[in-house]
Amino acid sequence: MGGGGGHSAWRRGRKGGGRSAILKGARREGEEPLTAGRKMSESLVVCDVAEDLVEKLRKFRFRKETNNAAIIMKIDKDKRLVVLDEELEGISPDELKDELPERQPRFIVYSYKYQHDDGRVSYPLCFIFSSPVGCKPEQQMMYAGSKNKLVQTAELTKVFEIRNTEDLTEEWLREKLGFFTNVNFCVSEVFMY
Repeated sequence: MGGGGGHSAWRRGRKGGGRSAILKGARREGEEPLTAGRKMSESLVVCDVAEDLVEKLRKFRFRKETNNAAIIMKIDKDKRLVVLDEELEGISPDELKDELPERQPRFIVYSYKYQHDDGRVSYPLCFIFSSPVGCKPEQQMMYAGSKNKLVQTAELTKVFEIRNTEDLTEEWLREKLGFFTNVNFCVSEVFMY
């Protein structure tokens, strides 16, 4: 395994610090080396979450009401901040889809009254990323880059994505939530034996 010019530069970069491998042909005289980490950070925009929205999401997570409700969020492009767009109470999935723009992404946290097949009722919090086909690419990248941070901030585990607002129906949501119910059922069966 000889040390060819390109490979030895790569190896030297790797020894120094893992992710800072120098990319072949990326450095010119007087320029900062282009590293894998720098390249990723320049193309991926991660927006912060507005402080008042963080507090609103925390309160929403522990709400006592038993009706369906939604918090719709958008990105303020100038501030690079996820902010509240709209709060809705007593809204079905079918009504919710009518509130979403057809050509702009949105984040939704949805509290849904879920009637299980066995009669039980639960109130799962769902994170829905609406990223319609036809959005501006830079807008989609900004939303996609910020999604995980928002999911972590809201501490949600039921995360779904729609590419067409018409897909957001009660049937679609029940199907998605059914996956979690079936997984939990299977896990509890395993522990019972």
